[in-house]
Amino acid sequence: METTRPPLPPFSLASATEKVRLAENGWNSRIPEKVALAYTPDSEWRNRSEFVNGRDAIVGFLTRKWQREIEYRLIKELWAFTENRIAVRFAYEWHDDSGNWFRSYGNENWEFEANGLMQRRFASINDVPIRQQDRQFHWPQGPRPDDHPGLSDFGF
Repeated sequence: METTRPPLPPFSLASATEKVRLAENGWNSRIPEKVALAYTPDSEWRNRSEFVNGRDAIVGFLTRKWQREIEYRLIKELWAFTENRIAVRFAYEWHDDSGNWFRSYGNENWEFEANGLMQRRFASINDVPIRQQDRQFHWPQGPRPDDHPGLSDFGF
């Protein structure tokens, strides 16, 4: 049985925007097994300098990531789209186990199969140390509330 993950390509502005927000909500859940279901079983990733292939590797990668990136909160924003591709920019805030805070900025390029599962994800990310009092993402862990500012609202 083939899984589908709406919205499906070809994307419109509305469906690409929805796809980005659904991805953001999934990642903010910080549940690796749930997040991995949005990707094809043989999905190919480049995340920074790490290459990840397949759902099992995605689960392992995300488990390690969220053990290291404590109190992770992410905002994604649509940058561009075509029929089956979406480009996003994003920022997330987190701290390490020593209490040092960071804001990580990046861009992702996504490619989807017809069933709406992501087949390829390429991410470039930069980490910037911030002071705890300079944090901007203060909602409770989980999905960002609908009325919380987005990236453009912060000027990121």
